[in-house]
This record gives sequence, C-alpha cells and structure tokens, in this order.
Amino acid sequence: MYMDNLHFPENFLDDLAHAPGFDRENFVKAHELAPAPTSVRINPNKKTAFINAQPVPWCKGAYYLAERPSFTFDPLFHAGSYYVQEASSMFIDTIVRQIRETAEEEAFKILDLCAAPGGKSTLLASTMQEDDLLVANEIIKTRVPVLTDNLTRWGNTNTIVTNNDAKDFARLPGFFDVILVDAPCSGSGMFRKDPAAMDEWSEGNVKLCHQRQERILADVYPALKENGYLIYSTCSYSAEENENILDWLCETFGMESVRINIDSDWGIVETQSTKNKAWGYRFYPDKVKGEGLFASCLIKREETPRASTHKNKFQKLNFKEIDPLRPYVNESEKYHFFKVAEDWLVIADIHRDSMLALQDKLYIKKSGVRIGKLAGRDLIPDHELALSLIINKEEFQETELTEDQAIAYLRRDNIDIEINQKGWSLMTFKGKALGWAKLLPNRINNYYPKELRIMSTLEARDKKQETR
Repeated sequence: MYMDNLHFPENFLDDLAHAPGFDRENFVKAHELAPAPTSVRINPNKKTAFINAQPVPWCKGAYYLAERPSFTFDPLFHAGSYYVQEASSMFIDTIVRQIRETAEEEAFKILDLCAAPGGKSTLLASTMQEDDLLVANEIIKTRVPVLTDNLTRWGNTNTIVTNNDAKDFARLPGFFDVILVDAPCSGSGMFRKDPAAMDEWSEGNVKLCHQRQERILADVYPALKENGYLIYSTCSYSAEENENILDWLCETFGMESVRINIDSDWGIVETQSTKNKAWGYRFYPDKVKGEGLFASCLIKREETPRASTHKNKFQKLNFKEIDPLRPYVNESEKYHFFKVAEDWLVIADIHRDSMLALQDKLYIKKSGVRIGKLAGRDLIPDHELALSLIINKEEFQETELTEDQAIAYLRRDNIDIEINQKGWSLMTFKGKALGWAKLLPNRINNYYPKELRIMSTLEARDKKQETR
C-alpha cells in the first residue's frame, strides 16, 4: 500500500463531498495505491529524448517517464535540456497558447508572480516568442537563487527575475499583458506526492489562504492592462481557494471568465463558480496522470492607465568598449549591452525601455544574460553565457565530455582529458553546454559555479528532484 487513507486530515474528505467531480472512493484509492507519476518538459531549444516516454496531452513537449532516473547525475538536466515538473501544473501551457490565439497584442509582457522554483517560468519561456518579455518574481529572498538558476539553464535572454511583494507591482499600472498567479495555498493537491503536507492542512488554514490569495490578487491587479489576462491556479481542492476566488474576482473587479478548450479524454473536470459561473479546471489524481490542481483564466475589462516607459535614460556607452563583446553574441545588433559593476550583460534591444521601467520600480536580481568581464580586450566569460541561447560557439573551443567526465566536471572534481589547445573551453555533453573551464598546459581550471556543483554521492543518486 502506498499510503494509509486514515492519515487524511479530519473533515478533509467530508469537506470535498460536494466539490465538482469529486469521487471519494477512487480519490482515496489513488492515494493508497499509485505513486506520483514522473514527468518532464523538454526545452524546445535544447532538445533531448527519453526512452518509452508518453506525451502529457495538455502540454507541448512534455512526457511521462516509464521510470524515474537519477536527475542529479544526468548532465543534460544541468545543461537545461529538460525540467522535471508535475504534469498537472503543465496545463498552464494549454491556457497560454489559447490566449495567444485570441489576444490583440502580438508581443506579450508576462509576469509570473509567485515563480520559484521556476517550473511555470520555464514553461512560459518555452511558449514565448522573440519579442515577448517574462518577469519572474519571487517574494521570498532565499528562493530567488533557485529560480534564477533554473532560468539560466533554460537559456532565454528575454527574462528578468525580481524579488518583490505583490503590492510593488501596482507601481507599474497596466504594464503586463498576462499575469500568472500560482497562489500560495493549503496544498491538498500535493498530498499524494508529499504526504507530510497532510499535517499542515486544516479548515482554518484554508480560510487563511483564501484571505492571502485575495490580498495578493488585489495587490497585483493594477499591473494588468485593460483586456489583459489573469491566469489563477492553486494546488488545492478547496472551493474557498478556487471557485470562490473566481466569484470574488468577478464581483470585485468586474473580470470576465475565459473558457479553455479541453479534450474530454484528458480527464480534467470543468467547473463553474456558484455566483458568476466562472470557468475553472480541476485535476484529480484518480482522473488524470498528475496531482491535484485548479486552474482558471480571466480577462480584465476595467480601463487602466498604462505605465510610461523611459526613453534614452541609459548611461551613454562607449561603443569601442562594447565592440570586443559583440563576436561572442549571435546577432549582436539585436541586443542592448549594459554594465553592472564590472559585468557586461545583454538583453534584446526591444526590451531596453521595459527593463529600465522595471529597474525604477522593483528590486531586480537578473536581467537578460550576463556575458562576463573584460580584461583588456579579452573576455572572462560568465556561466550564464555558456548556457544561453545567444552564445556564438564559433568564438570558443569546445571540449566534449563523456558521461563520467561530465559528472566529474559538475562535481568540480579533477578531469582527465587530453589538452590540445590552451585557453577558455566550453565544456559540453552530447553537444549541450555545461559551463566553462580554462585549459592550461599541466592542468584544467574548473569554472563550474561552486554553488551549483553536485554535492550528492553516487550512492545517493536517487534523491528526489521533482519540482512543481
């Protein structure tokens, strides 16, 4: 038996008795007998494949794995070729792609408000077009580094990471075309994956979460533009945190519900809120191959003043200083180069003014891609450049590693390889970049970031790494 159903919190099952699509007997059996399925989402720009994988039907490029491998010791995981993510939460892909089909704007500014550890942010990055901009925010400072690291692995340049409270975004009225709020919740949808979450659940906690969700949504609402889309999701089954929140949004702000096209074979339960008949989508582990999720989409109709963007307020740069950097960036004419302390960074030129507007109002942790430092006219390359999608690989030598060598590199252990050419080398595995090393006549200096190195031993390679 996978889990003892007697461990469900008191009143939990009774409270769900009238929830749309709830089947008590099968719901309990799903928790007793079935372990959570393992699913991954492939980076469309760093593709890889898994043997005997089956597609997740509501997300492009996502798959269920036949068995759970050791992700810690897979170099392609560290290269950003895929992200390990719970399958139900990938439904955001379906919502965003359908929004794209009907939206007035050709390019989106997207805010992922509660973004760490980065599952939904990397998903959004996979759906984005070249002129889109993603702002991935995390309020808890200690969770920002993992969000930044995951977005660095994904490689996109059109991303900005911020560390702000929801209320701070009201300083940017009408700035975003799409806002995703994967709200903090009571967590009942994760009971099968994390049985310890049962000890945290209570009816009182559900009410507290409902109040917190209202506050977060009210705080960020001004930042959504007129006719912009709000995607709201939780990993809770409770109507107080789901359908009731939709009614509150419709009544308080006059938002309109958006119905999402789904396939009946997917097993998703389509619901409507009690008062305003707003559409929602429930995932139950006895009906889908995934954990508990609620997701919805609404459109803002209230007229909203647009935040002004700043023009030409960047410090004037010496183009002769930038020229040595250009060869390292593909299509460098498309990018704005800027300096933070001694580091050079780039972001698409089309996002330059948006970045400045965000810098004026928010606490930014990462913008675009960090290229590195200049020592005279020579580049000391940064790890972000190695994993980025804009690196001009023709400017660097590459050293292809075996699996054992790649793991040693990721552990910052000594690597035994033949050195044919001195200098900076992009260390790769199956053609995918892992990071930098400097090759010297009698040794190799490993520049893989210390804070990212594999700490586990080979004997501990089965530790869980799946993230929501």
